[in-house]
Amino acid sequence: MVNLRINNVDVSVPENTTILEAARLAGIEIPHLCYLKDINEIGACRVCVVEIEGMDELVSSCNTLCRDGMHVLTNSPKARACRRYNIEFILANHKSHCTTCTRSGNCVLQKISNDLGIVDTPFENTYEESAWNMESPLIRDASKCVKCMRCIQTCDKIQSMGIWDITGTGYRTTVGVKDNQDIKDTHCVYCGQCITHCPVGALRERNDLSKLYRALADPEITTVVQVAPAVRVAWGEGVGLHSSMSTTGKMVSALKQIGFDYVYDTVYSADLTIMEEGSEFVERFTHKDEYSWPMFTSCCPGWVRFTKHEYPDYVKNLSTAKSPQQMFGAVIKSYVAKKNDIDPDKIFSVSVMPCVAKKYECGVEQVNDAGHGRDVDMVLTTRELDRLIRADRIQVEHLNESRFDEVFGEGTGAGVIFGATGGVMEAALRSAYFLITGSNPPVEAFKQVRGMNGWKEAVFEIEGMDVRVAVASGLANTRRLMEAIDKGEVEYDFVEIMACPGGCAGGGGQPIHEGEELAESRGKSLYGIDKNSKLRFSHENPSVILTYEEYLEKPNSHLAHELLHTDLESWEL
Repeated sequence: MVNLRINNVDVSVPENTTILEAARLAGIEIPHLCYLKDINEIGACRVCVVEIEGMDELVSSCNTLCRDGMHVLTNSPKARACRRYNIEFILANHKSHCTTCTRSGNCVLQKISNDLGIVDTPFENTYEESAWNMESPLIRDASKCVKCMRCIQTCDKIQSMGIWDITGTGYRTTVGVKDNQDIKDTHCVYCGQCITHCPVGALRERNDLSKLYRALADPEITTVVQVAPAVRVAWGEGVGLHSSMSTTGKMVSALKQIGFDYVYDTVYSADLTIMEEGSEFVERFTHKDEYSWPMFTSCCPGWVRFTKHEYPDYVKNLSTAKSPQQMFGAVIKSYVAKKNDIDPDKIFSVSVMPCVAKKYECGVEQVNDAGHGRDVDMVLTTRELDRLIRADRIQVEHLNESRFDEVFGEGTGAGVIFGATGGVMEAALRSAYFLITGSNPPVEAFKQVRGMNGWKEAVFEIEGMDVRVAVASGLANTRRLMEAIDKGEVEYDFVEIMACPGGCAGGGGQPIHEGEELAESRGKSLYGIDKNSKLRFSHENPSVILTYEEYLEKPNSHLAHELLHTDLESWEL
């Protein structure tokens, strides 16, 4: 243990503890802008500077280790003056148009500036400007970048993609796409983790709200929205609702107030995905000599892009099943339209997703098979849903509970856990067991694949056959797994990959909370919903059963392949 004093408070901390962490343990908060624990501890912003008695120079508290006998002053006159000066200098290179910024009210720089009482800066404002492809799902506004390097470190350490880098020299030094490439020419998977870890509004998803408002205003258009499983455990965070109050029923009521004609649950098509993907796995597993192994899940477009860019030889191993979003989109403009007597050409199909890459996926030509334009016309992130609610001043705490619209609003616990890492695997194994044996397994039989461990593996026995599975989330973990497979160090039959740590619950389109990673708690909430569900097996979803009886005939039928499967090798990047 190391003993020191911080602001005249005696503190005892383990060796190798930074001053910033020690102060926090003592209940003292030191302002910081660039710091991310274990990811970005480089002291780039100099906002967290503190004074140490006996030293002339101030030090950054985020990467200075505590020493015995040290006396730290976090708010000495010298530290205060320097911190203020550094923020003023950062503001001089930052386009402070807060009223039109997506992070207004949730911006670290804005909060620190307000807390310091800065109402004007003594420096000329000379922010950077650069061109950007505004059709990209991921948008970078150079004028708001504070050069904190978080995006670089997040992309490198969490996702191993290396998309961002330092560019320029001297006073022209900035952050940009590596080798000055256009973002569309890189291997970016549009996971959005750089967005959720940016402290300001320099990175955001493409804003598609204007398209939605036009559709809602057109009386000739029928607006249909589907909501992903992971959204239900996060949407309330952005509108000030406690988790106990942010129910699915209130979310449906809010969407109805916004003006959607039909509100459906993507859990329905998650169950549909399990029937298609599970049946595909059983077919491959019982004819192993005819296929390449392992079989990979394919519902995460970030993972699909990663495979096609980084490991193209394994694209053939991906399940041909579309993601739940795209399956529902195809069903909406075919079976749903027919069942509800709606002209499919007059449907505007929207999905609310915890994901930025879904904005890319809906535009891929090879996933649009219903024959009426895009199967999913537009994707909103959870953050954009919250903006819609706030824009209409909907008092969500006072909303009554509403149900998803009939037939296609039904889902099972298996579909709900799609939003957590390991959930797709567990749901698929529950139904694969049934498809092989004709009976349901114990519902908790496959819970070994749960949890936040970035790379999990297990072996399950089904009818005397060992099924070797693996689950990975976060692309750095995925790369380690893929390298091990490629070198023959591990062998699996079925592998689930989610590009974002913790799965969709930690997706790049989810609400942002500075310094907090909520994927684990959101995932636990999804498993709680599953545990309390009346139906916990995808093959028992009555809506899915009806869909096959009335329309698709059976899983992997000819029509099911036309609407619900895709040729991933031909996907455009």
